[in-house]
Amino acid sequence: MEEEAEEEPGLGRSAAPKDFHFYHMDLYDSEDRLQLFPGDSSRIRREVTQAEDDRELGDEFVDEHRLGTLYPSYGMRRRDPGREQRDWGLSGEAAEAEDLGYGGGQGPLDQCQDLREAYRYTHGRASEEYECYVIPEEEDEEEPADVFCVTCKTPVRTVEKDFDTHKEHEVTPISKALEHAKDEIHKNMCKLEQQIIEMENFASHLEEVFITVEENFGRQEQNFECHYNGILETLAQKYEEKIQALGEKKREKLEALYGQLVSCGENLDACRELMETVEEMCHEEKVEFLKDAVAMTDRLRKFLKTKTDVELSAQPEFEDQTLDFSDVEQLMDAINTIPAPSAPVINPQAPNSATGSSVRVCWSLYSDDTVESYRLSYRPVQDSSSGKDRAEFTMMVKETYCSVTNLEPNTQYEFWVTAQNRTGPSPSSEHAVYMTAPSPPSIKTEAIRSCEEAALICWESGNLNPVDSYTVELIQAETPEASGVTESVVGIPTCESLIQLQPKHSYTIFVRALNVGGTSARSEPATVHTTGSYFHLNKDTCHPWLTISEDGFTVVRSEKKSFRKELPPSKTQFTRCVAVMGKLIPVRGRHYWEVEVAEHLDYTVGVACEDVPKQEDLGANSSSWCMRHTFVSKRHRYEFLHNRRTPDIRITVAPQKIGVLLDYENSKLSFFNADIAQHLYTFSCQLHQFVHPCFSLEKSGCLKICNGISMPKHVTFF
Repeated sequence: MEEEAEEEPGLGRSAAPKDFHFYHMDLYDSEDRLQLFPGDSSRIRREVTQAEDDRELGDEFVDEHRLGTLYPSYGMRRRDPGREQRDWGLSGEAAEAEDLGYGGGQGPLDQCQDLREAYRYTHGRASEEYECYVIPEEEDEEEPADVFCVTCKTPVRTVEKDFDTHKEHEVTPISKALEHAKDEIHKNMCKLEQQIIEMENFASHLEEVFITVEENFGRQEQNFECHYNGILETLAQKYEEKIQALGEKKREKLEALYGQLVSCGENLDACRELMETVEEMCHEEKVEFLKDAVAMTDRLRKFLKTKTDVELSAQPEFEDQTLDFSDVEQLMDAINTIPAPSAPVINPQAPNSATGSSVRVCWSLYSDDTVESYRLSYRPVQDSSSGKDRAEFTMMVKETYCSVTNLEPNTQYEFWVTAQNRTGPSPSSEHAVYMTAPSPPSIKTEAIRSCEEAALICWESGNLNPVDSYTVELIQAETPEASGVTESVVGIPTCESLIQLQPKHSYTIFVRALNVGGTSARSEPATVHTTGSYFHLNKDTCHPWLTISEDGFTVVRSEKKSFRKELPPSKTQFTRCVAVMGKLIPVRGRHYWEVEVAEHLDYTVGVACEDVPKQEDLGANSSSWCMRHTFVSKRHRYEFLHNRRTPDIRITVAPQKIGVLLDYENSKLSFFNADIAQHLYTFSCQLHQFVHPCFSLEKSGCLKICNGISMPKHVTFF
C-alpha cells in the first residue's frame, strides 16, 4: 500500500522527491486547474462553499487533535481561512500573483510553503483541512503532460503535440522548460537584489546628507537665537535707562519753573499791597499824609531796589538726548564675528567605502561651532624606501563628507580636515589613513587547467601593493553577458585557486581583489568547460628545438632546429630529450586526452613527474611512463617504457590518434587507439605525486594535443 501511495499523486504523500525545490512559477492558470477535472469542478465549488460556511459557524469548536487524527498523512500546518477563500475566489492571475509572494508581508518560508500547497493543488491533491476536498482519480487515467508548448505556454502530452492545436508549435521537454523558468526567475531575483543594494546605498547617502544639513542649520539657528536674545535684552535695558533719565530731567525743570512762578506771585502781591496803601494815604489829612509819606517813601525805595528775576530758570524747549547704542552695535557685530570653530574629528575608513580610483572620507564636529566650509587635505602615504616629496592636494567642501577621485588603486592616502568661518580656520584634525580599492586582476587564460570535477584558475594581481584576498565568481552560462552569480569563492590569499565544479557544464569566471578599502571591479571573463581534462603546454620545460603554437596545444619540431648542440643542465627545461611537459590540473580523479600523430613520425607520449631528470630520455627512469613509436625500415615499432623496460607488444594497426587515460584512483595509465576504440596497453603504477603529460619528437614533425573532450565509452571500462 505504501508503494501505491508513493506512485499516486492524488494521495496524501507527496510524489515529488525530497530534494525537489519548487520555484515561483505555475504552468497552469486557475481555469486550467479546474479543467483537469471537468466533471467535478462544480461539485468542488459547492463543497468548498459549504465547508467554509460550516467553518465560520463553528470554527472555534473544532478539535485540533481530531483533525490531526483524521488527516495524519499530510503533516502540514493549517491554512489560513482567508487564504483558503482567496485561492478559490480570486481570478487566475490575481491568485497566481498572491501565491507567488507579491502580496503582503510573507516571509520566504511561508512563501515556499504556500507554493508547495499550490503545487499539490495543481496536481489534484486536496487541502489537508477538509476530507471532502480530496479529488478521486479518474477511472481512465490520462497520460501526464511530458512536453511544454512554448507557443501556447502550457504543458501538453506527447500524443497531443501532433494534433492541429500544437502541430506547428515549438515544444520542449517539460523538465527543460522548468529549468528555463527557474533560470529566468533566478536572474530576475539577482537583478532585484542588485537594485535593492544600490537603492539602500543611495538611501544611506541621502540620510547622511539630510543629517548633516539638519545639524548645520540647527547650530546656526541656535547661534542666531542666542545673539538676537542678547540684543533684545540690551535694548530693553537701554530703554529703561533712558526713560528714567527723561523723568529726572522733567521733574527738575518743572520744580524750577514752579518755584519761579511762586516767587513772581509773591512779588506781584507785594506791589498790589503798596499801591493800595499809597492810594489810602492820598485821601488822608495833610498832616497825617506827611507823616506816613516819609515812611512809605523809604519802603518804596527799598522795594524798588529789590530786583525781580524775570528770566526763565528752565527753557520750555525739549533737549535732544543722545542715545548710546554702542553695546547694541557690538552685539550686532558679534553675529558676524563668531569665534573660530574647534578642530573637526575625522572618522576611520568605513568598509567598502572606496573604489579603485576614489574614496569617501567622513568627519564630524563635537561642538556647536558655526562652520561655513571645510578644507580637506590629503597626500599619499610616504614609502620609507623612497625619498620623493609627497604632493599635497586640497578640496573645499560644505558638508561633513567628500568623495575624492582621481586616486591610484590599492594605495594608502592620509587625510586631515580643518573647519572655517568668517573669523578664521580651526586647528587641523588628526591624520587618518584611507586606502583605495585594488585594480581588477587579470586572469591567465593560458594557465587555466580543468577536468570534469574541478578547475585551477590563475591570475595576476595588477597592483603594486599586496591585497588582502581575492574572490572568484562563477556563472553557469555560455556568454559573459549572463547575469546572476552561481557561486562565489571568497578569502583566497594567493593568485590561484582550485575550485570544485559540476561536470558537463560551462562556466564564465571573474576574479575580484579585496582590501580594507573595498572590492575591485571584475576582471575580464574567462571560460571554463568541465567536459574533460584541459591543459596547456608548459613553455618553461620546452626543449629549444621545439616550438609551441600560440594556442598552446601543438608542438612542432622543424628540420632547421635539428642540429646538435650541448646544452647546460637545467632542473626545469629538457636538455637531452627533445620534449615538453603539459600543465595537468592537480586533482586525483580520472583524466583523459588525445594526441594526433602522423603515421611515420617518431614520437613519445605519456606522463612524468615534475622532478623527472631533464637530461634523460622519457621512459628511461622511474619517474616517467611513456609510449614510444619509431619507424624504421618501413616497420612500426611500439614500446611502453618505464625504467628502460618494455613489454613485448605488437600493434598491427598504426594509430593516428592516441588516447591517454590517467586514473589516479586505480593507479593506472592506459593507452588507446582512439580511432578504432582499441586498448593498447595499461601501466599499473603507484602515483604518490601528481604527474604531467609529456611529449617528445625524435624527428621533425608535430604533435597536436586534443584536450577538454569527454571520455569515450570504451575508456570507462579500464
